[in-house]
Amino acid sequence: MIKNQNIIDTIFNFMSVKGIGPVQTNRLLLALDDYSPLNLQNLAFNLLNGKQKEEFDIIKNQPIEIKSKFDVEFILLQEENYPEDLKKFLSTSAPPVLSVIGNKELLSHKKVAFSGSRNVSEKGIKITDDSVIELINQNIVIVSGYAKGVDFTAHYTALKNGGSTIIVLPEGINHFSIKKEFKDVWDWDRVLVISEFKPIEKWMASRAMNRNKTIIALSDVIMVVEAGETGGSLDAGHKTLEMNKALFVPQYMNIPESALGNNTLLNKGAVALKMNKETMKPNLNKIIELLKIDNKYSLF
Repeated sequence: MIKNQNIIDTIFNFMSVKGIGPVQTNRLLLALDDYSPLNLQNLAFNLLNGKQKEEFDIIKNQPIEIKSKFDVEFILLQEENYPEDLKKFLSTSAPPVLSVIGNKELLSHKKVAFSGSRNVSEKGIKITDDSVIELINQNIVIVSGYAKGVDFTAHYTALKNGGSTIIVLPEGINHFSIKKEFKDVWDWDRVLVISEFKPIEKWMASRAMNRNKTIIALSDVIMVVEAGETGGSLDAGHKTLEMNKALFVPQYMNIPESALGNNTLLNKGAVALKMNKETMKPNLNKIIELLKIDNKYSLF
């Protein structure tokens, strides 16, 4: 595929039109056989109504400003290195274009996602630490958001101990920077940063929730360490079950306030993550067994 910045600009501008979302944008991309900006714009107009055509005509040639100091690349839906899991589990709602920084090869590895409270308990931090260390020793890539709490712990523990990690942003790639706490462990060979949003778009709660679907679809197994009674981690757990993905949730004897939603997910069908009485660490045997299964699936 011949891909240039004008193509990327046109796709993001098309997605910016009121009423246009991933489904319409994916229809546009899948119809392409000539990757020229003019052909792309002509096809785009055919998918728009009158008011949308007027809006698109104004913005269609506007350049998308990339302000990142890092080397940003783009992966389109129909490219070979686009993650197949996103197509399988999100279908036509898969992100049409991914902005990425770092090692794209990590997308082809087995992956476990971590989600949990920003105000995670000390017990939750230890569960995350112990789980990540065992998983990276099995060459599993860790996936999470970029918030404090469980997200931070998962990424930091992976990198500190020689593992690899994928950060999925709830905002545009322009807003990414390496947090100072990561400076001593950061290695771009072992990190991939992903955004599904227009590079300039800022954090919004709705984008964070939508991003959770991408984290779940991208990963082979999901672990919700601590879910509140409401909020993003509980929502991530529900979305995991809706996608029929493997969901593991720690079963606490004394439930901290930050994990009051754990039992809700366990009652809905999540697998209880229990302590190994000999090692006093989480028993990940079931997770590791699942990750050894080589699933084959079609793109749609």
